[in-house]
Amino acid sequence: MAICIDNINIFSRFDAIAAQLEDWHDINASINLFDYEEKMLKFSELLALAIVYKAPGQDTGKIIFATAAGSWDNGASAFTNNGGHSFAKTLENVVGNHINIKFLAYNNAPPGVPNVNTKSNSKGVIILSTAADSAAWIVHTVPGFPTARTPYSWPAAENARGHLLICLTISESQINVIAASLLLVQPMVHYNDIPETETTGMPYFNKLAGGKIPTLPPFTSRRSIRTENAGGPVAVHIYSKSESSKYGEHK
Repeated sequence: MAICIDNINIFSRFDAIAAQLEDWHDINASINLFDYEEKMLKFSELLALAIVYKAPGQDTGKIIFATAAGSWDNGASAFTNNGGHSFAKTLENVVGNHINIKFLAYNNAPPGVPNVNTKSNSKGVIILSTAADSAAWIVHTVPGFPTARTPYSWPAAENARGHLLICLTISESQINVIAASLLLVQPMVHYNDIPETETTGMPYFNKLAGGKIPTLPPFTSRRSIRTENAGGPVAVHIYSKSESSKYGEHK
């Protein structure tokens, strides 16, 4: 699966950060990090689309928002801390118990289940509110993480590797579009507490939650969603293909 974010400023910032990685340690040592409350306020206000990047060998990261794509912000604290940074803020409704927040989580290396045989390498979380037309799609690269309804615990072994987290704030109706794309890559769903009453009229999501696998063509898909941000929604294009497809993702 490939996700294309229709915002050229964000991609130019990836070029900038790549050029700085050689001096990452010196940069982190010399820059004054944002105050936690200021950072979390900004995070909450701009969450329509946020990207968090952690370089290999580091326990802190960089964050960029679609509405402020001119530069990367420094992470507020180490990912190994159970709070005070963007990873923990993004996942607070996944690791905590919130009566109106439900979610589906998928990971080819699900938490606490070793040696899983799966055809997918996808990792992510689909979150929705049962009290409002509000949802989020989180795509990330961390195996065995997060553990549902369990206090935040970053796997320290992953500090050696680079990781990426993308959070898209969307309307609940767009969950079905996302599910249609995910069906083709056959993700390992390891947790789902979204009630069926919330997904009435969402056939693709219900198939995803039920572990259904598409057996008839088409085996490739290009779908689009938009983030929920009145100040400037961002178009996101999702490309996916099943193992039955003989074509590349971007054809």
